[in-house]
Amino acid sequence: MGTLIDFILHVDEHLVTIVHTFGSSTYLILFAVIFIETGAIILPFLPGDSLLFAAAALSANSIYHLNIWVFAGLFLAACVLGDSVNFHISQRLGKAATKNRFLSKYINEEKLHEAEGLFDRMGDSVITLARFMPIIRTFIPFVAGSSTMTYKRFLPYNLVGAVSWVALCCGAGYWFGNYPFVKAHFSAIVLGIIIVSLIPILVTAIKGRTKKVAAPEKD
Repeated sequence: MGTLIDFILHVDEHLVTIVHTFGSSTYLILFAVIFIETGAIILPFLPGDSLLFAAAALSANSIYHLNIWVFAGLFLAACVLGDSVNFHISQRLGKAATKNRFLSKYINEEKLHEAEGLFDRMGDSVITLARFMPIIRTFIPFVAGSSTMTYKRFLPYNLVGAVSWVALCCGAGYWFGNYPFVKAHFSAIVLGIIIVSLIPILVTAIKGRTKKVAAPEKD
């Protein structure tokens, strides 16, 4: 876990190492990370926002010979395919996945319940909004797939969320990632991105607990 935290906080430095080691294969490696983050429900803790930001920042620097449009296209495909795979896995397995001896060890049921609560309160639009919520974005497609929702109904929200997320994260990284101040305080900025993206989850959790406390007890 310590290695993962170090990778997230110093993702720019680790990406430079990956680029120097693997060259153009970096595109496929980062595609796989973003795909697995949502496609494999058991790995919701992989970096997302900060990875897009850092990759776009590197592509803006000509010494790394990376193309922002290739990154954007691959990240978009990874988002849409990852959510789609997650959705279809849930359609086939449903809630039985949480009872499976292997999968139950890795599926965070508390986060799954949080995703269900968001889905109930916000409706289908949460599929789009969840793309900006780390960890929760992994469980929303799973919740949608285990409901009565069809993939045809799920896909437009998935596409809007993916396009918005990739455009915002990659756009910010490409235009601001190489500013001297940003480069000098990259770890703090990554931490700030993570905190800001977690705010909607925290607000929802606080509201949910407040409602429980305020609700009158039944005899």
